[in-house]
Amino acid sequence: MQAIMKIDEIRDLGNKIKENISKVIVGKEEVIELVIAALFCSGHVLLEDVPGVGKTLLARCLAKSIDCEFKRIQFTPDLLPTDLTGINYYNQKAGEFVFRAGPVFANIILADEINRATPRTQSSLLECMEECQVTIDGETRKLSRPFFVIATQNPVEIQGTFPLPEAQLDRFFMRLKIGYPSPDEGMAILNRFERSSPFPEIAGVANAEDIIRVQDSITAVKVSSDVKKYIIEMVEMTRNHERIVLGVSPRGSLALMKASQARAALRGRDFVTPDDVKHVAVPVLAHRIILKGHAVTSGMMNSEVVISDILKKAQVPLESDV
Repeated sequence: MQAIMKIDEIRDLGNKIKENISKVIVGKEEVIELVIAALFCSGHVLLEDVPGVGKTLLARCLAKSIDCEFKRIQFTPDLLPTDLTGINYYNQKAGEFVFRAGPVFANIILADEINRATPRTQSSLLECMEECQVTIDGETRKLSRPFFVIATQNPVEIQGTFPLPEAQLDRFFMRLKIGYPSPDEGMAILNRFERSSPFPEIAGVANAEDIIRVQDSITAVKVSSDVKKYIIEMVEMTRNHERIVLGVSPRGSLALMKASQARAALRGRDFVTPDDVKHVAVPVLAHRIILKGHAVTSGMMNSEVVISDILKKAQVPLESDV
């Protein structure tokens, strides 16, 4: 059994990983921290943004920083489920069927442009992401720990894409947007990459065992009854909101609590505050709701705005209650 990691150790490890990634990725410290928080919670991340803002590079930097096996899968309409999970093939020389493992048997999986694959192929990731296992020809095989999926998709392009169904979206721990750099960050990118990419120069600052220890230790961060009530109140508000047709599931409320625990640990605390919940609420909850038609077509609302509105209305516990 892995030894439980202390809060200070979790904070220091998170900072090391973030600083290492920041040697390549300019700015975006908040996004990097949220990706690390999702990893520490054994969750998965959907990066939804336009091409060229560093989604793939961020995933590669994370994998290299924690010295784990990394596989990139380019999703296309002709991609088959077996292209992800693997296949049993007949080895004539051995006279028996042999299993050839697919890319999901790595630690860090980049599912690039996931919405370009058919729903059948998309769904092949469901068992992997939820159960950390795959079933092929009736045989269940466990995936390696840590197992972390970073999927990307372009929110603007719709031609030749298959929107992710709600069941698949709900399995992503967070949905994040990197966004365009500021003018100063854009200048820093030009200077940093002028001669060559700094990516080959970074080295691992952690290993798989460290990440597993963190994942087993995060649950030790205390969550008071009042903070739990605060989480449930927000979730209930999504289920009764006038602009929402489908609210947050119990999986979403659990994800919000775990993300809050990770954020507290990355701040060096062994207890969750309402600010931790507020900080992670939008990336954890926004993709788990479905807005009513008029709210979308009016162009006045999106899911992030609705969750932010709920955050303003939910009653925050007093510090003495936490």
